[in-house]
Amino acid sequence: MAELHWHASTSAGSANGTAEVGQGAWHLAIELPAGTLQNAAATLPWSMTEEEKVFMNGYQTWTECPELSRWDRQRGTDQIPRFLREKYAFDRYGDYHFVRYGKQKGQSHGFSYCYFRRGEHYRLAASLNETPGYTIFYYDAKAQTLRIERDCAGVHHEGGKFAAFDLFFAEGSEDEVFDAWFAALGCRARQTKKLAGYSSWYNRYQNIDEASILEDLQGCKTLFRQGDLFQIDDGWEPKVGDWLKADPAKFPQGLRPIADAAHESGFLAGLWLAPFVCEKESALYHEHPDWLLQVNGQPWCCGCNWSGFYALDIDNPAVQDYLQTVFDRVLNDWGFDLVKLDFLYGAAPFGNEHESRAARMQRAMVWLRTLCGDKLILGCGVPVMPAFGVVDYCRIGCDVGLDWDDVWYMRLFHRERVSTKHSIGNTIFRRQLNGRAYGSDPDVFFLREENCKLTPQQKEQLATVNALFSGILLTSDMPSRYTLEMRQQYAALRDVTDHAENVRVEADAGICIKYTLHGEEKQILL
Repeated sequence: MAELHWHASTSAGSANGTAEVGQGAWHLAIELPAGTLQNAAATLPWSMTEEEKVFMNGYQTWTECPELSRWDRQRGTDQIPRFLREKYAFDRYGDYHFVRYGKQKGQSHGFSYCYFRRGEHYRLAASLNETPGYTIFYYDAKAQTLRIERDCAGVHHEGGKFAAFDLFFAEGSEDEVFDAWFAALGCRARQTKKLAGYSSWYNRYQNIDEASILEDLQGCKTLFRQGDLFQIDDGWEPKVGDWLKADPAKFPQGLRPIADAAHESGFLAGLWLAPFVCEKESALYHEHPDWLLQVNGQPWCCGCNWSGFYALDIDNPAVQDYLQTVFDRVLNDWGFDLVKLDFLYGAAPFGNEHESRAARMQRAMVWLRTLCGDKLILGCGVPVMPAFGVVDYCRIGCDVGLDWDDVWYMRLFHRERVSTKHSIGNTIFRRQLNGRAYGSDPDVFFLREENCKLTPQQKEQLATVNALFSGILLTSDMPSRYTLEMRQQYAALRDVTDHAENVRVEADAGICIKYTLHGEEKQILL
């Protein structure tokens, strides 16, 4: 047991006190006067040993979140010159516009859950309910405290009980603490089936058309199995936000014939969209400025991809009607089986007086599930816990790159940047979500030699980690160009995905992953 000190307030008054907390579920409802919520915070004494590691879950799927040593700290976007930060909206991809980053060593924070690990022993602190606001954990090694805050400021409270905290604490082995948390959540993954297949993005990027996609489909028929996924990524649409027809210059016959061709080949057909945003050069942006989410009288820019992109107001009835039409067309008229839904964080950069930021994000995710029915959803660029049990598969890290860690100046930017190195780290340290919250998507791997700067060892590390910890295993290689050796490598990866057992991670000094395959012990060093 430990003594927790708490405080909460509205614009009309506050309350504070202490409580004893121990293992299992713990709930604190505080009597508060009617008014605008200002804060809810609690502090626990929480020491770390020098050899212990701390994991703080990042805000959204792309956010880098490795295990940290006691005196490590996270870096925000303050190091980016202000004119660059404002020009390229680098602080809009993550939590930088609403969370304070510690300035001292030993200070870190995370969303919805965190753990402290010493060897194989875990101490887990996690949320059981994010609707009143994201649960944000702050650790300070010097003060030896774990501060827990509810991201609820600005929401109107009608008076009476406020659900300040719904927390879960557990100690034990990795499986013990995470199994107990998900049992307490009542959350199960929608899919137990592992998917494998192809994505068009990491070779052709937006340079796709009907001929190139059909060429890749023919190549996939020589490599993949019945029921695998053939996914068309970004580049099929005229502009991001304009989803009702394919780019006629690239796909003059539309996308239905390609979905049909994928089905005739025995594959599931997948399509990429970013439903909650639009780029500045889109017809939607210019024709429907009233559809954009307004913050202080200006449309909210979510980042600098494409021509810069902006959040849609999901409460606008016209936006709701438009997206209903989009999903009906993609899933029913065009016949796609899976949608990869990207940049989802754009739905809820803010809350309002009626609901918290987290509640808005959860509502957006539930709405997507309603729009998609029983079709498969691969979530991406989404705050992590609102996707639990809602999407079938979900990215757990940033985009991989065609090199190891991008150019030097990109490493100075936000925690959501492109990085193969960071992607592998997130795949490993968010591994507990795979099969519990959803099937984890670690992004793609590469076996090819052309258009790829990864070394053979780096490609092997990426591919093996993905095979061991994924619910969906994709490549963006052109299978028609695979050599016999590459085909054998691919078959070996599928064997790892299907049959690896007793997978363990040792991360006290470097990372060593051990597993058993057909009775033989294997390991990979990172």
